[in-house]
Amino acid sequence: MSIKPLSDRVLVEPAAAEEKTAGGIYIPDTAKEKPQRGTVVAVGPGKVDEPTTVKKGDQVLYGKYSGTELQVDGKDLLIMRESDILAIV
Repeated sequence: MSIKPLSDRVLVEPAAAEEKTAGGIYIPDTAKEKPQRGTVVAVGPGKVDEPTTVKKGDQVLYGKYSGTELQVDGKDLLIMRESDILAIV
């Protein structure tokens, strides 16, 4: 991958959107929500006084409107600050 995040930025690949509910009902494309879970693809070095706590390969939860969407090599990715990540799963 040609992108290396700077400072406390993290590059996340969002998980696929849910296709159907737990009850078995299929969700149409217009009603699907943005996923709030993803896999960390790359991590910046962190700030001088605050090293990053997430690492490549971690499954994370993030806020609904967090990050900036970008597309690299045909993949949809999000780049966000580490503080936008709510939890490591």
